[in-house]
Amino acid sequence: MDTNTSSYTPLPSGTPATPRRPLKGFAVIFASVIFLMSLVALIINQGPPQQDGHHHKKQSASTASSETMSYSRLPRGIAQGVSAKSNPSFSDEASYNWTNAMFSWQRTAFHFQPERNWMNDPNGPMFYKGWYHLFYQYNPDSAVWGNITWGHAVSIDLIHWLYLPLAMVPDRWFDANGVWTGSSTILPDGQIVILYTGSTNESVQVQNLAYPANLSDPLLLHWVKYSGNPVLTPPPGIGSTDFRDPTTAWIGPDGLWRITLGSKVNKTGISIVYTTANFIDYELLEGVLHAVPGTGMWECVDFYPVSINGSKGLETSVNGPGVKHVLKASLDDKKMDYYAIGTYFVENNTWIPDDPKIDVGIGLKYDYGRYYASKTFYDQNKERRILLGWINETDTETDDLEKGWSSLQTIPRSVLFDNATGTHLLQWPVEEIEDLRLNSTEFSDVLVEAGTVVPLDIGTATQLDIFVEFELDVLETECVNGSVGCGDGATDRSTLGPFGILVLADETLSELTPVYFRVSNSTDGDVTTYFCADETRSSKAPEVYKTVYGGQVPVLDGETYSARVLVDHSIVESFAQGGRTVIASRVYPTEAIYGAARLFLFNNATGVNVKATLKIWQLNSAFIHPFPLDQI
Repeated sequence: MDTNTSSYTPLPSGTPATPRRPLKGFAVIFASVIFLMSLVALIINQGPPQQDGHHHKKQSASTASSETMSYSRLPRGIAQGVSAKSNPSFSDEASYNWTNAMFSWQRTAFHFQPERNWMNDPNGPMFYKGWYHLFYQYNPDSAVWGNITWGHAVSIDLIHWLYLPLAMVPDRWFDANGVWTGSSTILPDGQIVILYTGSTNESVQVQNLAYPANLSDPLLLHWVKYSGNPVLTPPPGIGSTDFRDPTTAWIGPDGLWRITLGSKVNKTGISIVYTTANFIDYELLEGVLHAVPGTGMWECVDFYPVSINGSKGLETSVNGPGVKHVLKASLDDKKMDYYAIGTYFVENNTWIPDDPKIDVGIGLKYDYGRYYASKTFYDQNKERRILLGWINETDTETDDLEKGWSSLQTIPRSVLFDNATGTHLLQWPVEEIEDLRLNSTEFSDVLVEAGTVVPLDIGTATQLDIFVEFELDVLETECVNGSVGCGDGATDRSTLGPFGILVLADETLSELTPVYFRVSNSTDGDVTTYFCADETRSSKAPEVYKTVYGGQVPVLDGETYSARVLVDHSIVESFAQGGRTVIASRVYPTEAIYGAARLFLFNNATGVNVKATLKIWQLNSAFIHPFPLDQI
């Protein structure tokens, strides 16, 4: 924005303050990753591509016209019995005049996404014979949802990925309308089973079994669909399009395997449980694992144990003293992933939340931003639980068809129980992301006075790993309460906030994405802190959906306000207080791209100065390419 109309009070000189000189100069960290055939990680390309070298595959105007949804109709997916897979028209204004260079900049550098076309839910992740496997909902024909197959990629470190041929396609009557979401289970004898939802030739949701054609193949290139599929059909009382997304199986003390699926009865979201001895024959157990009235259809249910005192993940079948269970559901009505922590009673196959006030669907979210259809798996290689999630676009289908791709996966996150709060999970980017770090810059005790913006001289700011801590210095001033929660964004001032960083901002602040804390005092003296991301000024493009995301974050006695922010072109992932509250944002700047992207500190509080200490790394690009199958 123009500095004369800036929402932030300018400094007396009219220019941004200069931060304290970094304590540490640039220290280059050469991250060498021994990958298949000694692949060398790509160096960051900071400049615009040549006209004939853009990343996206442009589709013809006729293709875009025929495939772009008429916004007077339902979003894609609704009529087929799944959650919406397209955005409504967010603006009546004309689409922005995007260039090839702008579209190319939007493609991420170290987040997983296919070479082209549409992707949604992560499916069946696992670690097998030295490789991490990621399957994903994929349309091989277009950048919009439809013709859903299982895409497949492998990695040795969850960061660098190699695309493999499609794992499964809709070629049988029991999945003719889509090979939908499912999960993998590695059995004690080394066998692998996948259960997935198929949409039949009559659009009934059924559960199908698949298994590898060759267990000695570490890439698991070929899959066999069980000839007796489907192994499960909707039971009495469950709608034909309300029965989907089986979980990873866990084994009980009776030696039987258990799975749970999401569904609903009227407006009550439920998870139902089946037992099986062979993954072919099943018994539906009486009652439900859990139900929450008013939450609607539960999709992509996940259920797994966490240690209340440990620093390692637990295999899915673990239960007993010192163990809690997480139940998560993707709410079709809200398009958000909710979780709660509680106790699993294996004797009657029920789960009870520790605190009913923050039950599934009414309490905590995995991610308070653009995030859905997540899935965890137990990584036996490093004894940790890993969380993956789908982040879709917030531009229009017309834009996606023009650039030739849509959606990405989050950076894989480790998941632990937060024994400091006893109520939250801690989500944190997997440690392997640190192998992408290049040079770092540190700033110590940078003073950001009330109503000011401070630039941080780090060079180009499109691929970053940012650690920041804030300390408050309360001023004697009249109390300004402002709005509750995240307010109306970073321009909504109050006594104790907002304060934070501005990512993907241009030099004049005409575009910017604030990631910030907002603190409020109640009349009884309680302090509540919110962690927020404001997209409302992130792009000049009128058709892009821009909102303010955020949620409450516990800040305990003795803790500073701390955040970690990963910036990767059009995605920003932000983690507060060690990962208690997380926000994923999609942003599409038109000015703050390539070498014009900058990083700032800001303090829009009226009653506090803040001191910020930061360590910031430039990040390399990940190697994400097709597997050289012709060389094996």
